[in-house]
Amino acid sequence: MNASFDERSIDIEAAALRLQQRAPGFVRETPLWKLPGSAIGSKVAGLDVWLKLEHLQTSGSFKARGMMSRLLAHEIPASGVIVASGGNAGIATAAAARALGVRCEVFLPEVSPEAKRAKLRSLGADVVVGGAAYSDALAACLERQRQTGALLTHAYDQPEVVAGAGTLGREIEAQAGLPDAVLVSVGGGGLIGGLAAWFGQRSRVVALEPERAPTLFRARENGAPVDVEVGGVAADSLGARRIGEIAWAITQRHVRDALLLSDDAIRAAQLWLWRELKLAVEPAAALPLAALQSGAWQPSEGAKVCLVVCGANVDPATLA
Repeated sequence: MNASFDERSIDIEAAALRLQQRAPGFVRETPLWKLPGSAIGSKVAGLDVWLKLEHLQTSGSFKARGMMSRLLAHEIPASGVIVASGGNAGIATAAAARALGVRCEVFLPEVSPEAKRAKLRSLGADVVVGGAAYSDALAACLERQRQTGALLTHAYDQPEVVAGAGTLGREIEAQAGLPDAVLVSVGGGGLIGGLAAWFGQRSRVVALEPERAPTLFRARENGAPVDVEVGGVAADSLGARRIGEIAWAITQRHVRDALLLSDDAIRAAQLWLWRELKLAVEPAAALPLAALQSGAWQPSEGAKVCLVVCGANVDPATLA
């Protein structure tokens, strides 16, 4: 664990106050939908499934919380803000920048889908596409930031970003109390870092990754964050090459389970959400359901399990 990291820097209450007072209405309170386990095909007795519909958030993903939290915590220079992203963090940063009336530049890897690029342009962002993976886009973004002095918003590894993501956990608890478990998709780790910081040991936070983008899983195998090869159906959203330092430190303390899921299981859950519940979500948002439906994670009888449905920036044609 990163001994120099102080978890107190993840101030979720301060982030919530910033968002409420300085950007009222930008971050939505998203619905929490309670279903019996049988509704998703589970045979576990008494299972309650909570779908936290964060895909209905401003900008189409949970990222709106962290990106606006970051922007509000700093004075923004005339050159505006800059971010590298697989798509969702860029869209959220662009939406926050537009709400605040500042310039935004977004660097995307070539794996990013056209639907996300089009959304960014519609928000007024300057879009730069290049490099095979998120790490390539990040390198180009950092070089550009050194030239312009724009405020850098990291997709997942800054305290204000992680604290903003943590307001999602605060909201879940306010809406329904403490779940027994929270199932969370992991890319760079901003979301699980925020949720684990909020819930601590009070709820079991379960980390879920695609087999072809296993940043946290491989870090645990090696005892420290390492670079991994990235690919698969969720690479545009969960395509970080390495788990963030903040998420690594927090998950070492608070997250016991780090599980891998196949592309087939993720895709099956994504299509199930559309066909059975009419929820149009991207592959990254389907990992929590995939963990239950595939049996990769087994809940106990009578458990209250929250599935974080994290994003909806998907081309509807892919759900046919």
